[in-house]
Amino acid sequence: MAAGPHLLGGEIELLERIRYNDGLDSYRLTPQELRERFIASGTDAVYAFQTRNPTHAGHAYLMQDAGRQLKAMGYKKPLLWLTPLGGWTKDDDMPLDVRIHQHQVIIEEGMLPADTVMAIWPSPMIYAGPTEVQWHCKSRRNVGARFFITGRDPAGIKRSKNENQMQVGGDFYDGNHGRYVLQTSPGMGEMKILSFSKVVYDKLDNRMKPPDKARESDFLSISGSTMRALAKKGAPPCPDSIPANWEETKPCIPNGFMAKRGWELMIQYYQDPANTKWIGYSRMMSEPLVAPGHFVTKGKFGKPSWTLYFQDANGENISPWHDIPLYPHSQDHSQEDRIVTMMVEIPMGRMEKLEVNKETEFNPIKQDTKNGKPRYYKYGVPFFNYGMLPQTWENPAKKDQAGHCGDGDPLDVMEIGSRQLPTGSVVQVKVLGLYSLIDQGEVDYKIIVINKDDPLASSMRTEADIDAAVKDRLADWLKMYKTAEGKAVNELTSDEMEGPLKAMSVIKETNNYWREGRENGKI
Repeated sequence: MAAGPHLLGGEIELLERIRYNDGLDSYRLTPQELRERFIASGTDAVYAFQTRNPTHAGHAYLMQDAGRQLKAMGYKKPLLWLTPLGGWTKDDDMPLDVRIHQHQVIIEEGMLPADTVMAIWPSPMIYAGPTEVQWHCKSRRNVGARFFITGRDPAGIKRSKNENQMQVGGDFYDGNHGRYVLQTSPGMGEMKILSFSKVVYDKLDNRMKPPDKARESDFLSISGSTMRALAKKGAPPCPDSIPANWEETKPCIPNGFMAKRGWELMIQYYQDPANTKWIGYSRMMSEPLVAPGHFVTKGKFGKPSWTLYFQDANGENISPWHDIPLYPHSQDHSQEDRIVTMMVEIPMGRMEKLEVNKETEFNPIKQDTKNGKPRYYKYGVPFFNYGMLPQTWENPAKKDQAGHCGDGDPLDVMEIGSRQLPTGSVVQVKVLGLYSLIDQGEVDYKIIVINKDDPLASSMRTEADIDAAVKDRLADWLKMYKTAEGKAVNELTSDEMEGPLKAMSVIKETNNYWREGRENGKI
């Protein structure tokens, strides 16, 4: 979106603590809180381990052995700082909430050192391998870590099975390059690297350790894909001795590979990965801004289950689309003063893409979804209140003069006043103009209005009264907002806003379409 004529810069002062309200805030510690925790523990060496995966015995070996190494160096009380990434990760990575609860169980069941502090690190995962691992390491140093554990292929991308990594079609880098680069990286200061090569599962004592070439048949290499497949089928723990044909059949999870409760959490997730209750990564779960009135809310806000039902004074469900009058007065009077009724779906300044649901009985407000996940506006913060005009319908069977069909929805409306209007607000608005958006061959009108009680309303009667910069921002938003999701630029029939007479004509026409649709049972 256009930046506008002014840009602000300077120091940022945090007025209140950032909270995500996702049930994981107790695991989010600020750098200052972490330093205080380190000091209070009496540690003489903090060593950090970064992870985006569930903890299994291979990870535990690295963390346990790192502590043993530090004690061998003469440190009396080394402290493990477990720092699972909380920022964005790929959809096929384990969700943040499952990982955090699994880590906590692993700690409680003694797989990790007794002196362990776990705190979510807010960084995303970029999968940049040797480059990114330097960020992982140095950012922990800035909080107080003196040692950083790195294993094979830190921050790596999916790897091919190509033996010659350098030939065309091979990988960008070898799995060991990350730790090699980190050990020679400039700017490390006093930070030291605890580097580990690959570890494997020893069938003789059910422990992870470096492989012994003298008895290769005694070891199992349990990949991440194998672990996921075992969890998906709910594999039970193996008996005391690993079945001889385990490599071929994989009937069970080897003993000691993961603590029992941790493995149960893995099974719960991988047997139901599409469930929308999982929290993929840190996103603020805000509370909805809902107008006072007669509403019934179901589900959790920010999840597909969230639903806002409208009710009348008797507690009966009503449809905001069909049961709220479009015209607050008679149609002729409303046409003359250009006042209609708007129902607010998305308040100014909110990113959640809320809308009246046409398919659900009583047409409650729900959050739009894509592939089962809630949708958010990504093209900046909306500077307008967004909603719909009740008792209107852009009939898909009707075409405009250019041959564009309606999109089958109520009319969209953008309120450009100075006040934020909560979701569910029913307000009388003054019609100022419209834009005609063409989306995949369909016309999607955007009616531009202002709350008749807004302080700015008295100075606005037509599109000519709207500040040119506001009109430019509106046109820019309508054309560009989908590009933030990787889609093409939208088409407007004109970047110039059409006036209130055209807008009122479209409102009257779509109100007639709505009436016809109700009479013939199409809506």
